[in-house]
Amino acid sequence: MRQQRGRGVGRGDPGLLTRAVEKVFRLVRLAEFEILFVLFFLIAFVLFKDLMSRPEYNSIFVKKPDLDGRWPGLM
Repeated sequence: MRQQRGRGVGRGDPGLLTRAVEKVFRLVRLAEFEILFVLFFLIAFVLFKDLMSRPEYNSIFVKKPDLDGRWPGLM
C-alpha cells in the first residue's frame, strides 16, 4: 500500500485557518476590556443622541421663561 503524502488529519500541527482563528481569539481575550469600554461609550452616545433628537426634549432648551417677574412654579 502506498503512503499518503501531505497533511493528514491526525498530525500535530494545526492548519492555517485554525491558527488564524486562534490568533483572533487571543487578540479578543487580550483587548476584552478595551473593546467593552468602546462599546459602552458607543451605545451611550447613540442612546443620548436619540433622546436629544426628540422634539419634546429639544423644546426645553428653546423655551423662554415668563417675563412677568415671577419665578416659574411659584405662586
